[in-house]
Amino acid sequence: MTPEQSYEYINAFMYFIIRPEKGRGKDTLLYCSGINIDRFLPITRGRHRPMSNPAIRGLQLVNLDVRALILSRKATPKTLRGDSPCIGIISSGDSWSTEGLLIEDAPPSLPEEILRCAPLLLLKKIDKAIMLGAALPDTLPEPGEFQRFIESMCRTYGT
Repeated sequence: MTPEQSYEYINAFMYFIIRPEKGRGKDTLLYCSGINIDRFLPITRGRHRPMSNPAIRGLQLVNLDVRALILSRKATPKTLRGDSPCIGIISSGDSWSTEGLLIEDAPPSLPEEILRCAPLLLLKKIDKAIMLGAALPDTLPEPGEFQRFIESMCRTYGT
């Protein structure tokens, strides 16, 4: 990763962005993720009582998995305090839930490792929570193709 390079996986349902965090050291990254709550409603509505929204919970669980990956690569995840720089990354009229953290001492391969697994892991966690049993891709599609796949899921399994 070059000092100015940013890594992104974005579609209408989710985003995962990793970029250098200027002013905090050369190997410090900002990790931001978010889900569009409104876009996931067709498959989550009515399937989360009394537990929390499966899309929001899925994002929280992916955040924990990302933290474990960070630690396994000898880097340090740090919780963001106060106003998160992740809020407002995606501006639309929809409701978004976001997660974010700083990564200190990040190896150059870490951003690509995170982006290779986090988006598909999110959908797997949502699918498991709402017990759809949908046939999910084995490998992560490009963002637009993944968006079309999730839209198809919403049409097929939507309430």
